[in-house]
Amino acid sequence: MKALNRIIETARSSPMRIALCEGDDARMLQAAQRATQEGIARIVLVGDASSIRATAERVGVDLAGVELIDPATSTKREAYADALHALRAKKGMTPDAARDAVRQPLTYANLMVRLGDADGSVAGCVHTSADVVRAAIQIIGIDPSVKLVSSFFLMMLCEPFHTMKGGLIFSDCALVVDPDAAQLSEIAMAAADSARALLMEEPRVAMLSFSTSGSARHAAVDKVVEATHRVEALRPDLAIDGDVQLDAAIVAEIADRKIEHSHVHGHANVLVFPDLGAGNIGYKLAERIGRAKAIGPLLQGLAKPANDLSRGCCAEDIYYVIAVTTVQAQAAAQRTPR
Repeated sequence: MKALNRIIETARSSPMRIALCEGDDARMLQAAQRATQEGIARIVLVGDASSIRATAERVGVDLAGVELIDPATSTKREAYADALHALRAKKGMTPDAARDAVRQPLTYANLMVRLGDADGSVAGCVHTSADVVRAAIQIIGIDPSVKLVSSFFLMMLCEPFHTMKGGLIFSDCALVVDPDAAQLSEIAMAAADSARALLMEEPRVAMLSFSTSGSARHAAVDKVVEATHRVEALRPDLAIDGDVQLDAAIVAEIADRKIEHSHVHGHANVLVFPDLGAGNIGYKLAERIGRAKAIGPLLQGLAKPANDLSRGCCAEDIYYVIAVTTVQAQAAAQRTPR
């Protein structure tokens, strides 16, 4: 898994402070231990300290080197509550409600990221995706340079039988249900940035459709074409093809036959799906039939990194998401030096 190994080595080169708010779960503790021992992140477990320690003892996890913060006893509790109230007062949050909310580990962890006490957060092995994404958007906020928070999966093709090798970005597969052309262009540009940060290579974007170069006429195709033109206008140096069918996006011989003036030439490493139905089906086909390793759903477009987990994830999945979050945090730190 060369691409994944590069992510892990990059994370290890400058480990960032990552807040995890589900320390009652054995999988999260096992991932926290591994991330700490392998030096890919500086882990902060946020939650009831006694409960976290009891769970760690029960499952045989060594918490040496892991910081524990209990929101109920934290010396920053009042300052965090004030910050949350200031942030959400226009939405009707009262000071008392803010003080209650800060006691929730998910809220506290995201406030740590917003206020610079952590570089990123990971949650979702216990909380629902809706809760994780809502907390990230409401507390951490959207990157001012983008207009939309979306998601992507890092798909790893590393098995001996894979004819394609390496990593791919699939977006959006988990969040934006039916993007219009403007939203689809935002997803494409964010996915390109994710590819640059995580695959550590220049993005080559395919705007997927059931049509290639106008071979079919339909409003759904028109949306993809318009989104592609928007990206071309905003990112003229970005290699992008659209509208394009999947085979022409990833098979050079087919691209040569179907696309007269291709910029990607059948070597896409970013696949942008026209809607959530296509994206969700696409990544699960690649994972379950193609046996690609799917890491995610990961979030893009936030001011600082926060990532979701599947509630069916294993400790290894969490470990990889921690590594990705660290690399995203490194990129965010380069954009906005402390």
